[in-house]
Amino acid sequence: MSLTAALDSARASLMASGIQSSTISRNIAGASATGYSRKIAVLDNLPGAGVYVAAIQRAASSGLYNNVLTATSSSAKQSAIYDGLQKIATATVDDTELDQSPTAQLNALKKALQQYANAPDNTTLAQAAVTSAKDMATSLNEATKTVQSVREGADADMATSVANINQLLTQFDKVNNAIVRGTIAGDDVTDYLDQRDSIVSKLSEEVGVEMSIRTNGDAALYTDSGVVLFDKTARTVSFTATNIYSPGTTGNAVYIDGVPVTGANSVMPLKSGKLAGLAQLRDQDTITYQSQLDEIARGLINTFRESDQTAAALPDVPGLFTYPGAPAMPASATVSVGLAGLISVAASVDPAQGGNPNLLRDGAISGNPAYTYNTAGNGGYSARLQQLIGDMDAAQPFDATTQGKPSGSLIDYASSSTSWIENQRKTADSNVTYQKTLLDRSTAALSNVSGVNMDDEMSLMLQVERTYSASSKIISTVDEMLQSLLAAVGN
Repeated sequence: MSLTAALDSARASLMASGIQSSTISRNIAGASATGYSRKIAVLDNLPGAGVYVAAIQRAASSGLYNNVLTATSSSAKQSAIYDGLQKIATATVDDTELDQSPTAQLNALKKALQQYANAPDNTTLAQAAVTSAKDMATSLNEATKTVQSVREGADADMATSVANINQLLTQFDKVNNAIVRGTIAGDDVTDYLDQRDSIVSKLSEEVGVEMSIRTNGDAALYTDSGVVLFDKTARTVSFTATNIYSPGTTGNAVYIDGVPVTGANSVMPLKSGKLAGLAQLRDQDTITYQSQLDEIARGLINTFRESDQTAAALPDVPGLFTYPGAPAMPASATVSVGLAGLISVAASVDPAQGGNPNLLRDGAISGNPAYTYNTAGNGGYSARLQQLIGDMDAAQPFDATTQGKPSGSLIDYASSSTSWIENQRKTADSNVTYQKTLLDRSTAALSNVSGVNMDDEMSLMLQVERTYSASSKIISTVDEMLQSLLAAVGN
């Protein structure tokens, strides 16, 4: 090898070592940054020209990255569902000290009726029974408010999620264009690739997403149901929030490029992501539980209804418990939407409204004498109270679509409703734990491949320093030899 060739080779090695050193410093600086992937200086050589840095690549695994995206979306969905169910369960069935669950309130009402039946001439016990009935109605009213509040919150969070998605798609568009331009120009685009992956990771929290890489590093995004989110340009994600919810309110759908991806009319519904979880909470789980509350309210009105005690064959009418549709009775075994929020104790029996609590014993709560049970006005009359107690234990049909017990006593149905909401919450909690564990493991696996290991970087830095030192020594030696040669020629 000539001295000139040796000098060129050593100089090329120095340049390569400088780039390697810069890359290692870059890795060390970005080691703690979220979404940073390790950069690698890829070396190559040409005959007679020495070694050179052919490209800067980043450590990555598309398979592991996709696993992280999937786990992130699934975890976000389950967390959204669990958080909503937790609020409902805490407010309606969890407080054992206050006994706010429908089942506890029904048992308390039954106990109050039994005590009143044992001393039907005791006005204090009559008032206590009416108070218990009012507590029962209030618990259903409050439970309805809680359910609708959770629906309102889910709807508002959906609006926030949609805004986040649109913002992230705008950011994705800018970074993706930079990657395409840089790739065509042959520039180092690894930092842009990190930025794009970070954007998609954030996007996966809101909606299940898949990324497809194409020529020149261009990328397209699709939802987990196949709807296009980005293809050359960002697609518009739209949603109109509903500010106030009542049991009969139907929330609006989320649209992506004009395609509904949530709601009953969605042909390509989202499968995962926070948005999918919120939609399920708003449109399915809360509606099912509200229907169960409405059936409990209907069962109460049916259980405490009054029947004609004359030969006139008048229709049954609401008694202790009433609602705005009285004197008609709610349809049997059919959900009356929103009834739990409207049920109340009849004013005629409520002392707080100037009513007579003894009407619970005597009948004619509706105000029609034809429905009087204690026609003799006997203070010791308890037959009607015993009848009501028996009716609370008697089987009656319930709407089978509510996922509660389709046939059984009112208390049985209320218990099945409590079990349902608890099972839903428990299942959601288990899913959250599982998905978070899966996400942690997927993230750790990706980090092992693409993350920065400080020990490895420092070890590599020492190797580069040795290479740099050796190259410098060669240059120094060649310089001395050339000086000696020039000196010899000069003499």
